Amino acid sequence: MAPVETLLVTKRLREVSDSSWTIDAAVGSGAYESLRKALAMEPEAIIEEVKTSGLRGRGGAGFGAGQKWSFLPKGAFPRYLCVNGDEGEPSTFKDHMLVERDPHQLIEGIVITAFAIRCNTAFIYLRGEFALGADRLAQALRDAYARNFVGAKILGSDFDLEIILHRGAGCYIAGDETGLMESLEGERAMPRIKPPFPAVQGLYAAPTIVNNVETLSTVPHIIRMGGEEYAKLGVGRSTGTRIFSVSGHVVRPGNYEVELGMSFRDLIEGLAGGMRDGKEMKFFIPGGASSPWLVPEHLDAPLDMDHVQGELKSMLGSGAVMVFNEDTDPVQIAWRLSKFFAHESCGKCTPCREGSSWIEKVLYRIANGLGRPADLDLLLDFGNNIVPGLNAPFAQTTICALGPSIMSPVVGLTRWFRDEVEQRIGASGEPVELKMRVL
Repeated sequence: MAPVETLLVTKRLREVSDSSWTIDAAVGSGAYESLRKALAMEPEAIIEEVKTSGLRGRGGAGFGAGQKWSFLPKGAFPRYLCVNGDEGEPSTFKDHMLVERDPHQLIEGIVITAFAIRCNTAFIYLRGEFALGADRLAQALRDAYARNFVGAKILGSDFDLEIILHRGAGCYIAGDETGLMESLEGERAMPRIKPPFPAVQGLYAAPTIVNNVETLSTVPHIIRMGGEEYAKLGVGRSTGTRIFSVSGHVVRPGNYEVELGMSFRDLIEGLAGGMRDGKEMKFFIPGGASSPWLVPEHLDAPLDMDHVQGELKSMLGSGAVMVFNEDTDPVQIAWRLSKFFAHESCGKCTPCREGSSWIEKVLYRIANGLGRPADLDLLLDFGNNIVPGLNAPFAQTTICALGPSIMSPVVGLTRWFRDEVEQRIGASGEPVELKMRVL
């Protein structure tokens, strides 16, 4: 049987097409009905439904959404909801699509979540480069205020909510929840040491929940169908659907919403059409630039957060699946990704600030045919100062996850292509004449 998408979060934008972002099209296809249902529930009951659903954050960390909400200290007000719409992971474009083409679904999810956590002010932190998305989201907010889906005494209830749209300056660290809050407060986006965690002391030192765009866009569907029914989708603790941004050397790159548990093969070779131009796959990156690489032998593995992390030593991360064919130079890919992370390092943590630039320089010289026999071990030595042991995800020496992310392409090279890299360096250590290909 051919693999198919399971449409929940992308249903409206697929069926209503070009007008899906307008309030008339959204309301006509069921928008804000879940909000009406939620406002008739107790806030605690909404949190329990989300816990029952098993919804885990769709921004990368995969932490339980309902569990995160329940960490807010009782009786501590004011409290805030921050929507992470920064989406700075290379080749990830699902949130971009949701903001541009179904902003009312996001707004509905925000209002339901704010009601559930008893919050009266929400901030949408949107990546500054999303110009069309910002325009449409701003218009959607105006329309939602006009129809009393946002504002004072929403839909005749006693619940008030103000939603503030904030456009970020565009930096990777603003995708970290604490970096995002620093930016919202007018500071340079730099991560904060935890604890205290945002749920206890976040934005303006008040209790704060930070959720990703796709996570909040899923909430209305959980309220509509019930947490138990939603939990029937997916596999194990990876319940529901996720949107995967497939890019690279495939026939049909794009966003695909699938039930978790589908195999990488069904996603890449089925929905995305497989490799183009009759080429063979060399490797793929399963969850954005910060996730360790996988190879064709892993294609039959399930899209299951726990399996990918536990068995394959990688992660589904932000949901960006980058596919590379047999002609791809893995060293050049590793260099280009390390260059990105070195550029985006905020400089707060010494291992990341210094180590990222060293790693980029060594990969650059290998890619240019000037590598040395000891270079691969040198890269791992650098990495051991950022992520001791390299396989201990909680042993990082940096505050945020950018430091460990720098090592993902290096680990990919040494794990799957060490022989190829050593061969091009040359056993004698003499430089091998190669030409750089522009990516």
